Amino acid sequence: MKKRFSAAAFALTLAALLVSACGNGGTAVNNGGSEKPAGQDSANTGAAGGGTITMGFSQVGAESGWRSANTKSIQESAKDAGIDLKFSDAQQKQENQIKAIRSFIQQKVDVIAFSPVVESGWDTVLKEAKDAGIPVILTDRAVDSADKSLYRTFIGSDFVEEGRKAGRWLVEQYKDAAEDINIVELQGTTGSAPANDRKAGFEEIIAENPKLKVIASQTGDFTRAKGKEVMQAFLKAHKDIDVLYAHNDDMALGAIQAIEAAGLKPGEDIVIISVDAVKDGMQAAADGKINFIVECNPLLGPQLMEAVKAVVEGKEVEPRIVTNETTFTSEEAKAALPTREY
Repeated sequence: MKKRFSAAAFALTLAALLVSACGNGGTAVNNGGSEKPAGQDSANTGAAGGGTITMGFSQVGAESGWRSANTKSIQESAKDAGIDLKFSDAQQKQENQIKAIRSFIQQKVDVIAFSPVVESGWDTVLKEAKDAGIPVILTDRAVDSADKSLYRTFIGSDFVEEGRKAGRWLVEQYKDAAEDINIVELQGTTGSAPANDRKAGFEEIIAENPKLKVIASQTGDFTRAKGKEVMQAFLKAHKDIDVLYAHNDDMALGAIQAIEAAGLKPGEDIVIISVDAVKDGMQAAADGKINFIVECNPLLGPQLMEAVKAVVEGKEVEPRIVTNETTFTSEEAKAALPTREY
């Protein structure tokens, strides 16, 4: 009896060891797409083995209605996908994001995703994630790193194309202009990808018409309060403003307050172009206060969760995933507003 018990125990122990060895005997894909022994990639062996995926996500902040919708989409999509989400709000500070990413590395999460506050200065911390065997996914905003192996994919809008869309509409509106058209620009956060790219795309297109002149351009930091403040300064410094190009709806909405306080009619006395198409912006467009909105879809959660699962499973993902977006005139905004999700 005693001998039979010992043999059975030995067999169970041997089986357990074999199962354990099989679970760790495969390979895991790091950020650069190369393979390494799974024993050196302890950060994501649990998820790769069929367990719950843990994702660390660092958000820019809560500076706008767009960002709030983006955060909600990510949180709800993670819950629906059964992904354990560790969420961090950077409050628009790069140092907070770097600290959060290092914390995620220490916690050995399976995937790190983040929307970079600015484009530059990420190589060191992303190299740390890569060395730890943790894949990184960029959402909404890009980084300017020359080493593309530091992240697996970038999911988000084409900000340059958004600027071009704004420029194309303006070029068409003023194609027969006989006099100079004075444009003021409310830029997003200095150094951020959307600010850099929306400016570049817009300038590229309006250069076709020498009558279209940007007479002032300043950051409004993507916030309503700052948009109002900067627009007040523009109105004091420039007596003849024809067009406002705002890099997001919140700055445009703040600027509208300043324009109305100055006794002018937004959408009539000053033509307004904006980017985002969140509900408040769409309502302003439906009211005729914003003339043209370029959509930037914040609902990236479902696409992000698909990419997270694919990366953890070792599947190939496209290095660039662009979201589908459109544009709205005032009349189109009025028609779309009743069914708008964000």
